[in-house]
Amino acid sequence: MRVVLRKKFAAFGCALFTICASGVAMAQGTPDPATAPAPEKETWNAPFGGSFTASIGLFTDYSYRGISQTQREIAVQGSFGYETPTVSEAVPLSAYVGAWGSNVNYPGTGTAAEIDLLAGLKLKTLQDKLTVDLGYIRYNYVGAPSNLFYDFNEFGLVAGYDFGAAQLSGALRYSPNFFANAGNAWYKWVQVAMPMPFIKVNENVAFKAFASIGNQYVERFANYAIPTDNYWDWQIGLTVNLYGIDLTAAYTDTNIDVAGCANTQNCQGRVIFSVSKTF
Repeated sequence: MRVVLRKKFAAFGCALFTICASGVAMAQGTPDPATAPAPEKETWNAPFGGSFTASIGLFTDYSYRGISQTQREIAVQGSFGYETPTVSEAVPLSAYVGAWGSNVNYPGTGTAAEIDLLAGLKLKTLQDKLTVDLGYIRYNYVGAPSNLFYDFNEFGLVAGYDFGAAQLSGALRYSPNFFANAGNAWYKWVQVAMPMPFIKVNENVAFKAFASIGNQYVERFANYAIPTDNYWDWQIGLTVNLYGIDLTAAYTDTNIDVAGCANTQNCQGRVIFSVSKTF
C-alpha cells in the first residue's frame, strides 16, 4: 500500500477483502478497495441481543488500494466484530465495533503487522436492500518506529444498494493526517458485484463476479512516496463460495509505474488468490 519509503524510498505499508468501514467485512485484505465483495456474513448470538462475526483468510498478497503491503508475498488476515441489534423496525440503525489484522513487510522498518480498530453506525432499510455505513478506522502498525508516523485515523461513508441482479456500492474516506504524516487524504471508490446463479453446480456452490475502481488523493504525496498527489487503482475478480469457503481470484492494478513505486513491482498489475472463511 502506502508506498512508505520516506527513509528508504523502499518500503510499503485494506487486501483481498479491503477493510470496508462496513462492519468488519474485511477487505483490507482484498486484492483490494480493494474490495472484493464481502461474503455473506454468518453470525452467532452475542450479549445484549447483538451478534458476533469473524473471518480468517490466506492471501497471495496484501494489496491496499492497489499497492502491495507484503512485497507481493503471502498474507494471513483475520477479523472479529460485534454488532448491536437495530434500534427498532422503524429505526433500522445498529452500531458495530471490531478489529482486523494482517502481517505486512516494510523492509528496514521493523514493522511486523497492521492491526486496525473499527467502529461505526449502520443503517439498513428498504428491506435491507439499501445499506449506509458511517465508520471510523484506527490503523496501527506493530513494531514501526514512532518517528515514521505510520499510525493514522480514517473516517468513511459507505453506501450500497442490492438490485438483485447486481449490488452497487461506493465509498468516500477521509484522513486528516494519512500514513507517514502525509497530511489530508481522500479515497473514493465504486464497486459492482454480480451473483451468477446461472452457473449451477449444487446448492453448496455459488459464484459472484466483481469489479471496482478507486482514486487516492494525498496532500503530502512525497511522504507517501508516490509521484503525484493522486493515483487510480482498479480490480476485477471472481469469488466462488464452496461449502462455506470463499475462493477468490482478482486482478488488481494501479496507474503508478515502476519508477513511481520506488523501483519496485508493488504497484504493478497482478492476480491475487485467496482462501477465506467468514464465521
